[in-house]
Amino acid sequence: MPKSPDNTDQAVASERIDARIAELADWRGETLVEARRLIHAALPGVTETWKWRGVPVWEKSGILCTGETYKDKVKLTFAKGAALPDPQGLFNASLEGNARRAIDLYKDDKLNTKAFTALIRAAAELNASGKKK
Repeated sequence: MPKSPDNTDQAVASERIDARIAELADWRGETLVEARRLIHAALPGVTETWKWRGVPVWEKSGILCTGETYKDKVKLTFAKGAALPDPQGLFNASLEGNARRAIDLYKDDKLNTKAFTALIRAAAELNASGKKK
């Protein structure tokens, strides 16, 4: 895989994600750590990448989700979220799009670990199937 500012190899991407978490040094970093832990637990061997000049991305046969951080929230965006089952209603942002769906987490929000794990696994299954949506 070629290296570029937006698409780096696994080790460099993981180091950049570690650095972003350390740089945040607040609840947003803790939230990103928890999401990352759940993603790796759900899909051992998932690939971490660093795209768009500073966004952690988790991939398996394509993009699963991103972990964007803002002043007031952490946004976990699923590339093909509109095609995923979400019986627990985790998606609460980017609901109007044809493809993506997101989970916005604010300071005191807790991520439903079971439902999030199910979404990650469903995203990986969808990517592996080769279907666009």
